[in-house]
Amino acid sequence: MNIIDFIANPENLYTWQVISILIMAGFLVGVINTIAGSGTVITYSLFMAMGMPANISNGTIRVGVVLQTLAATLNFNKKGVLDLKKGVKIAIPIAIGSIAGAQIAASIDTKVFEKLLAVIMLFMIFILFSNPTRWTKGIKDKIEAKLTWKEMLIFLAIGLYGGFTHIGVGIFLLSALVLKAGYDLVRANAIKVLTVLIYSPFALLIFVLNNQVDYRIGLISAIGNIVGGIVGARLSVSWGANFTRWFLIIIILLFASKIFGLWALL
Repeated sequence: MNIIDFIANPENLYTWQVISILIMAGFLVGVINTIAGSGTVITYSLFMAMGMPANISNGTIRVGVVLQTLAATLNFNKKGVLDLKKGVKIAIPIAIGSIAGAQIAASIDTKVFEKLLAVIMLFMIFILFSNPTRWTKGIKDKIEAKLTWKEMLIFLAIGLYGGFTHIGVGIFLLSALVLKAGYDLVRANAIKVLTVLIYSPFALLIFVLNNQVDYRIGLISAIGNIVGGIVGARLSVSWGANFTRWFLIIIILLFASKIFGLWALL
């Protein structure tokens, strides 16, 4: 019996092997999501390999996301890199958009949307290389400025996407926080996890109301999410913005290759 057949067997759910795989996957997701984004594709794929439908996988991953971002936010705040006041303001339009996005996701397939997402993310790599200092050094005037209506609409759209599917939302958030709000990648990461923490419970509630959350699997993998969120926050702060930028580039390439089926060829 191969590993996919083993984890897909309901009788093996509470064996130490499957529990270990769930926690390890959750840990990797926590680290990747906190430093960059798109890590949720790991648990999303794992849950589907276990026989879980795509919509329930999409809902179940939100359990770990909520706990992971709570742990990471507390660590970023402890390290003194979290702009809490502006972060909450940014989170408001994102939370509003996430409610609508989650409701859409509860009733439609995400495959076509994921293909489009991969193309957009590959384009982001060119932006990451075009002006590296923009990602590693903040712009004080932008940080201190009030949010414009244009920026509010951008964050609303990101919230809509984040509610629809959590996969990749962190990368969109980082891009907006750096390119529009003026933060360096470390401080942008801190606000990113705060905003995800604020909007994720709303998205999770929509999936709960539609009976699309498997609490058993979600809570087991969330153990790893929490630890990964703490480790990711510490790495982001201690290793700096340039490390985060390269980490982000690698994650985008891995995510895009997975969406386009290159992992299967390997």
